[in-house]
Amino acid sequence: MDNAKNRVVLCPNPYRDKELKYTLETKAMLEKEGVEVKVCMLYSDEIDEPHFGIEFDDLQQAASGASLVVTLGGDGTILHTARKLLGCHVPMVGINLGRVGFLAELSPNELTRLIAASQGKFNTSPRMMLKVEIIRKNEIIFEDYCLNDIVFRGTGQAAIGISVSGNGRRIYDFQGDGIIAATPTGSTAYSLSAGGPIVEPTAENIILTPLCAHVLAVKPFVLTAGSVIEIAGQCVDGKTRGISVDGSELIVLGDDDHVRIRKSGYQTFLAHVGYKGFYDIVYEKLGDSR
Repeated sequence: MDNAKNRVVLCPNPYRDKELKYTLETKAMLEKEGVEVKVCMLYSDEIDEPHFGIEFDDLQQAASGASLVVTLGGDGTILHTARKLLGCHVPMVGINLGRVGFLAELSPNELTRLIAASQGKFNTSPRMMLKVEIIRKNEIIFEDYCLNDIVFRGTGQAAIGISVSGNGRRIYDFQGDGIIAATPTGSTAYSLSAGGPIVEPTAENIILTPLCAHVLAVKPFVLTAGSVIEIAGQCVDGKTRGISVDGSELIVLGDDDHVRIRKSGYQTFLAHVGYKGFYDIVYEKLGDSR
């Protein structure tokens, strides 16, 4: 067996996988099958210290040459891992220890599916990502990448004035709570809760979903992946405004800053190892309306 091609990296969220119960179970199961297993702790500053008898590895190094990355947590764990694996083409599959879970495909009672997956028996689902930049006086002062969405919003309960353009042409001018720029993968996350459309996750589009717009005519837009989005906003009553990238803490913008969003050159690759397709998952998660 070629270990470089049969290495699996486990990325547990210790706040979801209490005492690393499922991580230890998965590690033992795969090692019994002759698979090399590396464990990379997420959300922890103690990565170099043994925990439950496990030596933790650096994620970028462990993922290099691996056949699969397995996250143990929820959708947020996948989003966090995806941003740490930028430029690494190793597929990811999630064990859902969270709640709704559109991205984390497997439940804890389906761990044995990882045996076949560790041997390359899965379908790869490439997912578009977005790049976001903060522009100040014509200079880029910040950039980041997301798999789900970028949220432009104010702080507190005051509305903000928002101007949005695509490829230099005006799309919106409105007052409201903010706006979401989402990928198709992120269309079933915050955007959906705010009234945005469901888009097949392997499509390539940018979805704009206003948050509590004070104008009834302001509706969601689905744009081509080649669109370049510019967002600017003015605060009311001295409130600040900022962006959140894939659920991160708010990054506060300066008075004259604006945000540029476009398709990223990076992709995330998810490994589809279950028997359910996207339509099945949507139907199951959102419930039977009959």
